[in-house]
Amino acid sequence: MATSATAARHMVALPYPGRGHINPMLAVCRLLVAADGALTVTVVVTEEWHGLLASAGVTPTLPDRVRLATIPNVIPSEHGRGADHGGFIEAVNCKMGEPVERLLDRLALELGRRPDAIVADTYLQWAVAAGARLGVPVCSLWTQPATFLLALCHLDLWRPAVEGFSEEELSRKSLEQYVPGLSSVRLSDVKIFLAWEGPIKISAEVFVKVRKAQCVLFTSFHELEPSSMSKIAELLPCPIYPIGPAILRAPDNGESARDEEHRRWLDAQPQNSVLYVSFGSFVAMPPKQFEEIAVGLCDSAVRFFWVARDRATAGLREMCGDRGLAVPWCDQQEVLRHPSVGGFLSHCGWNSVLEAVCAGVPLIGFPVVWDQLVNARMVADEWKTGINLRQQRGKDGIVSRAAVSDAARKLMDLDSGAGQEMRRRAAQLREASRGAVLEGGSSQRSLSGFLEDLVEGKLEVAESSA
Repeated sequence: MATSATAARHMVALPYPGRGHINPMLAVCRLLVAADGALTVTVVVTEEWHGLLASAGVTPTLPDRVRLATIPNVIPSEHGRGADHGGFIEAVNCKMGEPVERLLDRLALELGRRPDAIVADTYLQWAVAAGARLGVPVCSLWTQPATFLLALCHLDLWRPAVEGFSEEELSRKSLEQYVPGLSSVRLSDVKIFLAWEGPIKISAEVFVKVRKAQCVLFTSFHELEPSSMSKIAELLPCPIYPIGPAILRAPDNGESARDEEHRRWLDAQPQNSVLYVSFGSFVAMPPKQFEEIAVGLCDSAVRFFWVARDRATAGLREMCGDRGLAVPWCDQQEVLRHPSVGGFLSHCGWNSVLEAVCAGVPLIGFPVVWDQLVNARMVADEWKTGINLRQQRGKDGIVSRAAVSDAARKLMDLDSGAGQEMRRRAAQLREASRGAVLEGGSSQRSLSGFLEDLVEGKLEVAESSA
């Protein structure tokens, strides 16, 4: 599919500097150049991230019309940013904008014209002003669920309601009392934000700025969050375009020999018998909790395939025995699509949730921070495609081995009514995700509409955008 106009076009993509944001931005860039044969996209990353993408094998897999440009490393290193996440957010907010604007000016000189649009991660609040200065439309890319954006855009309504109540009391209070359309989200799912005083202040400003963008793109798709998408469309003064599921296929990563070992192990397991376990690239887990999960999985007698990264030690592999395999890395999408995989124990980062949806795999949610809590709530209570383990935490904040074991057995029991129902619903979402991107599907129509509106000049920059 290509747009009707054939003049060459150029976009600049500005991802937030974190893997959970860069990967979906690259996936969106792939979608854009595949849909518009006259479009090239320049993706701006730090020098460190350029090296990380190259070493991970991502750079060679990008289409020819998606290229990378760099700014200096003006923010803390990706390695260890979790030690001071608030400081990292502050640096992104205060230090990235100036070098990006210099790069935008340089690109305009090199090309002899300004870009036709800037696609910027919503959390880069300075991007709207940068686009306004250049007179270029800013397309805000939201890489988390529309449901979460809807909650944060109404921060002023629900924030006072969480003060003075215990988490148990807040878990019984629906956010829909304050934000129509969020019946599955509880106040306990958003209370955690208020402990992050600096980041929540920045976020409040972000959701003022998003109303000044010329449009908002979503990596989600309409059928996955119909109510939230409709409410967001009513709330924002600019058009929205759900174009997902936008997920980046992992490159080979130089791990083909090890991948072959993974495949042989998975091939030897019965269909739908393996629980895939991964907590993403950024979630930090206390040693006590790690131990409870490991013992709980072993006690469950469920087969499991665990990507434990730096914790995939000989001791963990020995603990797995014949029923489990612990590895430091894998191609997650390939594993989720393997016939032997019947469940996913996840931190419920949005990219992982989308990958599970596309694979039709039910989830056990183990959310820790930010949108993960809302994502896990949607999985368990709205879509009914899984179990939310956060509700099983003890007074010490730890989910016990017994709770982990019970959840694993329940999800992986192919004969139980509950297990069959979760699989049926997961299969429905998988078919919906496939239908959305087919010719005539909701996301395909939305992508076409976005590109046509851009070419026809409908996404104009208003003077008030700054």
